[in-house]
Amino acid sequence: MIVITGATGQLGSRIVDRLLERVPAAGIGVSVRDPARAAGLAAQGVRVRRGDFADPASLEGAFDGAAQVLVVSTDETGDAAVAHHVAAIEAARHAGAKRVLYTSHQGAAADSLFAPMADHAATEQRLAEVPFTALRNGFYASTVPLLLGDALRTGELVAPADGPVSWTAHADLAEAAAIILADEGRFDGPTPPLTAPVALDLQDVAVLLGDLAGRPIRRVVADDEDWVATLVGHGVPADRAELLLGMFRAARRGEFATAGPDLEALLGRPATPLRAVLAAALPE
Repeated sequence: MIVITGATGQLGSRIVDRLLERVPAAGIGVSVRDPARAAGLAAQGVRVRRGDFADPASLEGAFDGAAQVLVVSTDETGDAAVAHHVAAIEAARHAGAKRVLYTSHQGAAADSLFAPMADHAATEQRLAEVPFTALRNGFYASTVPLLLGDALRTGELVAPADGPVSWTAHADLAEAAAIILADEGRFDGPTPPLTAPVALDLQDVAVLLGDLAGRPIRRVVADDEDWVATLVGHGVPADRAELLLGMFRAARRGEFATAGPDLEALLGRPATPLRAVLAAALPE
């Protein structure tokens, strides 16, 4: 059996959908905090059990009988994120899983300027204690619409200095994960970077946005501290604003610039371009 955590989330739900195209429902289990939210999967024949990263005992029950467990990384950061990932890894080991897979990041590194990348690196260190596959996913393209601010209204995309990022669609990464799960043992250890084939910075995004909007959008580089102060002024907690600034600092250091053919080769088709992700996110 293949068990997937976070199966009602943005990535996990897509992975399950794509896996159902390749594996009988009876061979799939999901570990979710609220089984009621996975009633649709249960109706399709997927095994649904409660599993909470904060409750390791529940995870062992959710993972029982699993040959493979896919741990979908949490949206937490710091020690809490790593502790929860490790709890899932340990529970999978105790449940007898032959392989643990984890949704990591192509920028995973202990010295990253963006805190979640260090969390991924720390999790990968603990993964190395068991047979594992770390999915080195590209940066989620769904982040880009969140960076636009008032660009459509003002004609200016205002953000700190950045760098190229291999923005990659959730749908592509979900399909890749399903392919890897269905073809057990395809990758041992970290995968190659699973990214879009090109890396784009926010100047490129401004051009794409302008094309879609039918009017020019100008890229304006904001001072780091001014940008943080603006976020805080709009109610964003100061520590959260500083964490977000780390994403820009890491991007301009080149941490997310890796782009290559491996995702497209795995999918057997072109990756979803950022333009398509933006077009789907913009108001009609």
